[in-house]
Amino acid sequence: MSDWYVWGAIVLLTISTVITRSGFFLFGHAVKLPPRVKHALSYAPAAAMAAIIFPDLVTSGGAIEMSLANPKLLAGIGAGVFFAATRHLLGTIVAGMSLFTLLRWLL
Repeated sequence: MSDWYVWGAIVLLTISTVITRSGFFLFGHAVKLPPRVKHALSYAPAAAMAAIIFPDLVTSGGAIEMSLANPKLLAGIGAGVFFAATRHLLGTIVAGMSLFTLLRWLL
């Protein structure tokens, strides 16, 4: 591939990204979503985070490891319980990472 090809691809991808992402900012007031769609979209960030985090919690070395010997899974469950009890996000991060570190040392 030539340098022009690579730079052209970067410029075109940048332009397409800006156009698709800025459309809602420029024309968002003209787009009216039904209340059910707005309600469904409110779950999108949590679903995306779950899709990113869950595979990391249940895999170890590329293999699925759903056992009590998996410190990442146990720390994730502990952090979830902590968040359900307190609803404190920063505390959840600290509790989860502390529990993960402790479990790594113990297991």
